[in-house]
Amino acid sequence: MSGRVLRAGIAGYGYMGEIRRRNIEAHPALALAGVADPRGARGLPTGVPVYDSYQALVGAGLDALFVCTPNHVTPEAIVHAVERGCHVFSEKPPGRCLDDVRRIVAAERRHPEVKLVFGFNHRYHPAITDAKAIVDGGALGRVLTLRGVYGKSGGEGFERSWRNNPDEGGGGILLDQGIHMLDLFRLFCGEFDEVTGMIGSTHWNIPVEDNAMVLLRNGRGQTAQLHSSATAWKHIFRLEIGLEKGYLVMSGLLSKTGSYGRETLLIGRRPARGEQAALGNPREELTYYDTDPSWMTQVERFVECILDDRPVTESTAEDALRVMEIVDRVYRSPSNARFLRGVTS
Repeated sequence: MSGRVLRAGIAGYGYMGEIRRRNIEAHPALALAGVADPRGARGLPTGVPVYDSYQALVGAGLDALFVCTPNHVTPEAIVHAVERGCHVFSEKPPGRCLDDVRRIVAAERRHPEVKLVFGFNHRYHPAITDAKAIVDGGALGRVLTLRGVYGKSGGEGFERSWRNNPDEGGGGILLDQGIHMLDLFRLFCGEFDEVTGMIGSTHWNIPVEDNAMVLLRNGRGQTAQLHSSATAWKHIFRLEIGLEKGYLVMSGLLSKTGSYGRETLLIGRRPARGEQAALGNPREELTYYDTDPSWMTQVERFVECILDDRPVTESTAEDALRVMEIVDRVYRSPSNARFLRGVTS
């Protein structure tokens, strides 16, 4: 990479905006040029200007914009920046609905010189990257099945959150959290031809889903099952991969609160012929992870693409479009029609 330093800005200074500020400060090729948030921003280094709109921030002259806004703002901020030749790193979800993402993809195609990345950081958790290396290496054979559970407890004020307002968030727990697991399904198995799902407001008094069950299958016979829930009461992340010669189980996430538990990767091997004693209880290997490089790893790759003028190949706009197509197919199912307000516009 060159010795160039990129002027970076952050649109939206909430939880994710603070994380991205730390990423920018930690990267030698990034310099924080400003933050945009109509509510203001606290805790910034001295001298960092605060703008009341992402338009003003981009107009101040940026090389890269980190979009950490609510879902209804995200697509407009991305398109505005891309149309002005500014590289973009956007958090997920990429918008409220499929049409939002289509507008983003169209803008990117009009400006192929711009690098656009979406923050599907779960791809870069160490348990996931190790599991992907094992799958790609082929020692355990072909992937047969995927089963994912991603859930949280709604907690105090959950019903009042903007994420559960269709006009701002677009959808419920499937769009907010389950989309990460769907992205991982695609990472391990590629595209899925068949998509079916059920969503419902099972407990919380909200106009979007608090639980979603999704089933997928592709032309290679691989199947995947997702349960995304806002009524898990205990935060949970678990992805199971069944293979011809064994299985992989990723559990826990290294979060700021530690509420998802310690991140682990369990490797189990199908008993070999003659290992009758191990039938139903095969040998397993458990690995623990104590650091989470996912946030920074993705930013580093984004910067490399800009400075080396390399195409973006991971967490692309196309990836965002494909995973939103899955969400859209679930939301548009006739049996889920009563949950479509604000989702399909």
